[in-house]
Amino acid sequence: MIELVFIACFATGDGHCENRSLLYQDIGMMTCMVHGQSELAQWTQTHPGWQIDSWKCRILDHSVAEL
Repeated sequence: MIELVFIACFATGDGHCENRSLLYQDIGMMTCMVHGQSELAQWTQTHPGWQIDSWKCRILDHSVAEL
C-alpha cells in the first residue's frame, strides 16, 4: 500500500499545521510521485482554508506509529 503523506496548514498563517495522508492500494510509488501534486490540488478544493506545506510518497509501514 502506498501512502501520500503531507502537511496541511491553515491558510490564515497562524502556524496551525497537521500531518495528513491519503492511502492507495492500486498504484505504485512512481504513480504516486507523478500524480501526487494533482491529488493534493483536489484535496485543497474540498478543504477550503487549508494549504499544503510539503508532501511525499512512501510505502505504508504498519509497524511505525506516527505522532
